[in-house]
Amino acid sequence: MPKKILTGVVISDKPNKTITVLVERKYQHPVLKKIIKVKKKYNAHDENNKFKNGDKVSIIESKPFSKNKKFQVMEDLK
Repeated sequence: MPKKILTGVVISDKPNKTITVLVERKYQHPVLKKIIKVKKKYNAHDENNKFKNGDKVSIIESKPFSKNKKFQVMEDLK
C-alpha cells in the first residue's frame, strides 16, 4: 500500500524536532452535494527544527516516532 502524502501549513513548531501541520481537504457530501471543508492537525517529525510557523510543507507517512507522531516532513513548498 502506498504511503500517504499530505500538504499543509505549519501552525506550531514549539516542541523539539516536531511540527504541527494543519491539512485542509474538500469533499462533496454524498446526499446533499454540498462542498465541505475539513481541517485536521498532524504532528510530523522535523529532524533539524528547520520549519517555522506559516511554512507550507509536504509530509509523508512513516514509522511511528512516538504515540501521536506518524508523519515525517518530506519537503518545503514555496
